[in-house]
Amino acid sequence: MGIVLVDGKEVEVGDNERLNGIQVARRAGIDIPYYCWHPGLSVVASCRMCLVESGSKNPETGAITMIPKLVPACQTPAKPGTVFVTNSENVKQSRARVEEDLLIDHPIDCPICDKAGECNLQDYHFAHGQSERRADIRPFTSRRRSLGDTVTLFVDRCVMCSRCVRFTREISGTKELLVINRGSHEEIDVFPGLPLDNKMSGNVVDLCPVGALGDKDFLYKQRVWFMKSHAGVCAGCSTGCSIQVDENQDTVYRFRPRENPHINKWWMCDEGRYGYHHAHRPDRLVEPRRLGAKGYADIEWADVPRELDAALMKAGKLAVVISPHQTVEEAYLLAKLARKYDPQAVLALGPVPVVGQDEQFASGFTIHSEKCPNRKGVEAVLKSFTGGVTTWDELLNQISHGQNGNGSVGASSSVALAAEIAALWVAGGYREPWIDDGTADRLASLKLIIVQDMFDSPLWRRATFQLPGASFAERAGSYVNVNDRLQSFDWAIRPPAGVTIEGHLYARMLGIRGLYNPRDTMREVAAEIGYFSVAGGPEPIHSTGVDLKINQLAAAPAASIT
Repeated sequence: MGIVLVDGKEVEVGDNERLNGIQVARRAGIDIPYYCWHPGLSVVASCRMCLVESGSKNPETGAITMIPKLVPACQTPAKPGTVFVTNSENVKQSRARVEEDLLIDHPIDCPICDKAGECNLQDYHFAHGQSERRADIRPFTSRRRSLGDTVTLFVDRCVMCSRCVRFTREISGTKELLVINRGSHEEIDVFPGLPLDNKMSGNVVDLCPVGALGDKDFLYKQRVWFMKSHAGVCAGCSTGCSIQVDENQDTVYRFRPRENPHINKWWMCDEGRYGYHHAHRPDRLVEPRRLGAKGYADIEWADVPRELDAALMKAGKLAVVISPHQTVEEAYLLAKLARKYDPQAVLALGPVPVVGQDEQFASGFTIHSEKCPNRKGVEAVLKSFTGGVTTWDELLNQISHGQNGNGSVGASSSVALAAEIAALWVAGGYREPWIDDGTADRLASLKLIIVQDMFDSPLWRRATFQLPGASFAERAGSYVNVNDRLQSFDWAIRPPAGVTIEGHLYARMLGIRGLYNPRDTMREVAAEIGYFSVAGGPEPIHSTGVDLKINQLAAAPAASIT
């Protein structure tokens, strides 16, 4: 361990830590302003906003020797004995001059700029800029051009930090962006005929410290100070990126990546970034209905638990399909509910959507082909109840064999046929079509079909009970990603009127008193299933999640839960 002095405060640094002046100052509770530096990108030290005084302290005499010139904190290593001064008059004047230089040619169009309210140039001007403008005020221009399908460049707002250029070279590895021209005529542009179209392109908007890069999906839709930000988890694929969900009045307007060194670092893919629109599609299902002699009739949610209870009590052999889009807590409660009505109920994993192949980028960031957030979590729950995992296809085969009067199941011993299945409860939550008419026809002869889903499907149209379900942004709980990382999150928006979140319904039917609390359920899950044991503490799970690999079921199979 060593000591670094920052404005007279002692900060400890580890022997193997490689920190710069900006990072070590943060440990002392001091923010050094910067534009070009980013912890996930190479260091160029071009903006000069982070200039500080630096020197060294003699470990034997205690004498401090300062370097005569200011140095960029982003490029200065914080070694034991290093001294930083971030608040001297010389440093303050330097920051004010940098701000003044940037604002000489910058268009003061904050009222129409999407970045207003979260712009570093605005914030740093008020904190570090000159008290008065000394240059002549001139009419501004705001040249703009498209860089690709997702990003617009407002040329005159750019402060030439080059973050976006470095991102395409170092993180996505696609190298579409470059700096053209020289001196005061420098601009960001794309190579001729090669627009910015990589699958991580939206990250350059997050990286831009000013309003030079605009997200076409978000442009002019909402002021940032009207929105509320919620920590969430992307449900677009099994990577499970940590994200911020920005919403206003229960409408999601954008996703942004949330730093998580264990999963996505500072990035997210465009597929996940723009994958929230289905939550507000006009064809969302919003009315619970029951099939009667005269067709479907609306029912009140207050009556749903009672009617489901009556139907399940007399239905006979039950099978339940748990969606990989559901949370760990919902999967556990639904499995527990199934065993309440039928101790030998068949529990199956819903269809796992897979599209193409995994895609890995230069930085190691991976977009997984598995387009669901919680397959591993649901599988762990199923294994604890049944000792194995029955797939959707295996369940279909079992139902088909039972209908044909053949007790042989075939491939999997985990689906041994105890009795002919008469009732089916399917939890969906798929944003894309997931079942065809032919498959739905194979299930149509069952006595009772309960379907929870967001959108119409062939099985929905054959269901006895149609129960509209929630989207990812409307539910709270936990997901386990492809690398066994469990992340918990809270809901960001309320569901549309007429929709009840699945976990709420399960808790009511299980007789759990009070409001549904996923944290209480997770503590029960952790106590019952060894795989989740590290998630069972009294405190909320850390924002980066917890690693479940140390509790692999293969090492110590849990006893079957009945």
